[in-house]
Amino acid sequence: MAQPNNHAVGVDNTFRRKLDRGEYLGRACEREQKDAVGWSKSKSKGPPVQRKPLKHRDYEVDLKSRLGKTQVVTPIAPLSQQAGYFCSVCKCVVKDSPNYLDHINGKKHQRALGMSMRVERASLQQVQERFQHLKTRKDTGSFTEQDFDEQILKQQQEEEERKRQRRERKKEKVVWMTPT
Repeated sequence: MAQPNNHAVGVDNTFRRKLDRGEYLGRACEREQKDAVGWSKSKSKGPPVQRKPLKHRDYEVDLKSRLGKTQVVTPIAPLSQQAGYFCSVCKCVVKDSPNYLDHINGKKHQRALGMSMRVERASLQQVQERFQHLKTRKDTGSFTEQDFDEQILKQQQEEEERKRQRRERKKEKVVWMTPT
């Protein structure tokens, strides 16, 4: 009786991946044809857009108006009325003020506004004009020690008034709770 041959002809038992050059060449040709037709999976949807350089905000960001407020959240409310800060440019809701600031200063939002993240390079003349402007503003005395003293005095008076009101409320509460 003859021994069976463990190494049969035509059986691949090396367990290594074999590359079929013809298959991959065919895939490459198909991909080139699709790209030539204009079908592509790349992110760019057209020619490159010339964006404006980054500039200062010309509006004030209102973060304090919602500070300490509560809001009822409903699942059927439109995005602009949901809890948090709504960005009308990007159509998204951000839940808290630090993340909202990060969003409006971020790349996605700035691109939606048509700006690149590059800052316009200032010329020597512009820098000198800015220094001169700041110097004249400082010389005009827009802020004096007297203004500072007045502000401190005003804050102290407001704090004393708040303490007085708290004491009165506490007295009223004690009088209301005492048994008669």
